[in-house]
Amino acid sequence: MMLAEFERLVVEAALVCPICDIPLIRRLTATAINLRIELTVGGFVDVFDNEQTGSTAYAWIRQGRRVYGADNTGGSWHQHPFVDPTLHETLPTEMSFADFVADIDRWSIV
Repeated sequence: MMLAEFERLVVEAALVCPICDIPLIRRLTATAINLRIELTVGGFVDVFDNEQTGSTAYAWIRQGRRVYGADNTGGSWHQHPFVDPTLHETLPTEMSFADFVADIDRWSIV
């Protein structure tokens, strides 16, 4: 996926997500983008995509620590679950940003 398309999908999902603020581009190069989205439930999500390597990563950060994440580093999609973000749990399919923030929204009301 091209960076512009990735950015568009993240921005569109954030704008309709009840817990997301407006995404800010933190870094943009010819082959990679990093966005940050503040969350109303506390903390922020860092979003990264590298077109050259095919790597995509999402991380919910609160009080300086990752509390939930998902990425395809190493070639397959996995998540770092809420119960223990140091773990790697294999996912059956790719995780979209919209699905990632929907998980946070569901988890934050538990």
